[in-house]
Amino acid sequence: MTVTLLDGGMGQELIHRAGDRPTPLWSTQVMMDRPGLVQQVHADYFAAGADIATTNSYAIHHDRLVPDGLDHLFATLVQSALSEAVAARKAHGGQGRIAGSVGPLIASYRPDLHPDAAAAVPLYAELVGLLAPSVDLILFETVASLMHAEIALAAAAKAGAGKPVWLSVTLDDADGTRLRSGEAVADLLPILKAGGAAAVLANCSIPEAMPAALDIFAKGDLPFGAYANGFTKIADGFLEDRPTVDALSARTDLGPAIYADHVMAWVAQGATIVGGCCEVGPAHIAEIARRLRDAGLHG
Repeated sequence: MTVTLLDGGMGQELIHRAGDRPTPLWSTQVMMDRPGLVQQVHADYFAAGADIATTNSYAIHHDRLVPDGLDHLFATLVQSALSEAVAARKAHGGQGRIAGSVGPLIASYRPDLHPDAAAAVPLYAELVGLLAPSVDLILFETVASLMHAEIALAAAAKAGAGKPVWLSVTLDDADGTRLRSGEAVADLLPILKAGGAAAVLANCSIPEAMPAALDIFAKGDLPFGAYANGFTKIADGFLEDRPTVDALSARTDLGPAIYADHVMAWVAQGATIVGGCCEVGPAHIAEIARRLRDAGLHG
């Protein structure tokens, strides 16, 4: 068995390196203000052993840009995210794959706010269409409900991307058998099959929630895995309109060694795609890469 190693978090890593106060535009604002910083983060993850660079396009949606009068830059920002990932791979000798990140419309962790299919499918399809020519796969991240999953896969089909689609769900931190919506993870499996997903993952939940979901993923027939966040909890303040990430706190008990312990336990469950989400940085990825190499599971 060979394990694919994703990168770690991009948005929080950018915020920490930039040292600027976070805005509702999050990682998009940093990319605009500090060209080249995204490429450096990608480069550091590749150097740490990551196989995949995930584009900094998670937060590039019309609904995020319109309030700041920046919607005219939508396509330009997507191309900026792609260019920085492509440049990092080129500098890495052309090694590695690029995943085109598609985050949730409106807000993360808020399935109650997600638009219906009629509104959402065209929006996701537009973004997928811009990403697809320059990436190796499409990665829908932080999918919080069954409806969101169905819409994401329908949008990828509508876009005719011609690239594998990986779908990653965010879990109830207190019960990894459930999505953030409260719906059962098990009910996701037929949606994945019908929608043509190429892999299923769990992300942006605490590491302790992942094993229960992985046991359910293992009952399907897709490659599966996880990449957790390092937040203490999703605070109430982050669930308000246009939040900023300073409403969230990072754990102090999740250094590279401890996080890698979690990841290697996921691998023992059968996970073949692992990495990190928010507050998981290059040092964490380097430690996971070392453990995987020592186990003969990574080149």
